[in-house]
Amino acid sequence: MPARPAANWHAERPTHTLVLASSSPYRRILLERCTTRFAWQAPVVDETPAPGEAAAPLVRRLAVAKARALAATFPAALIIGSDQLAVVDDMPLGKPATVARAVAQLAAASGRTVRFLTSVCLLDCARRHYEVETVTSEVRFRVLTAHQIQNYIERESPLDCAGSFKCEGLGITLFEAIIADDPSALLGLPLIALTSMLARAGFDLLTTSP
Repeated sequence: MPARPAANWHAERPTHTLVLASSSPYRRILLERCTTRFAWQAPVVDETPAPGEAAAPLVRRLAVAKARALAATFPAALIIGSDQLAVVDDMPLGKPATVARAVAQLAAASGRTVRFLTSVCLLDCARRHYEVETVTSEVRFRVLTAHQIQNYIERESPLDCAGSFKCEGLGITLFEAIIADDPSALLGLPLIALTSMLARAGFDLLTTSP
C-alpha cells in the first residue's frame, strides 16, 4: 500500500500521526521501506541560503524549517523534514533544474570526492520538541568525459537530484567508491538516524504495523 497525500489520509492511524514534509518521490519510496502508515505533504519553505551560510548549517536549518512548515496543519503529529546538499571544495551543489547546470555539476565532480550532507529532522508537535541529525556521505567520482556526462543526463534526467545523479539507477556507474555509514542518506533520507529518532518519540518501526 503506497503512502497517501495528507488530504486523503483518513482513519486507521497509529498512536502518532506520521507526516513526511516533502514533495520528493524518492523520500517517500525510502520511508515506505519501513512503513506505509504516513501522510505526506510538500512544505512551503524558502531554501535561499543566508549570506555567508555554510552548507552544514544550511541543510540542518532547512530540514527543521520543512518540518515546522507543516506544524500548524498537523498539530499532534510527528513530522519528518529532510534536506540534502552536495559539496565540492566547500561549494554547495543543489538540484540542478537545468541540463546546463547538471553538466556543470558533473564536470566539477569528475575525478573528485564529493561530500553529501543529508539532514533529517523529527518534530514532535504535541511535545514541541525536535531532533535533527546530519549524515555525511563521500562519493568518489570516476574521471568522466563530456560525452559520458551528456549521455548520462540524457538517459536518466537527474535534474531534481542534488549533485545531478541517481545512485539507485544508472548514476552508480559514475562512481569509483561510496563511503557512508548509512546508504539511505545518500538517497535523501537517513533511515538509520530516523529510526532511532522515531523510537525515542514512541513510534517504533519494528513494532508498529506496516
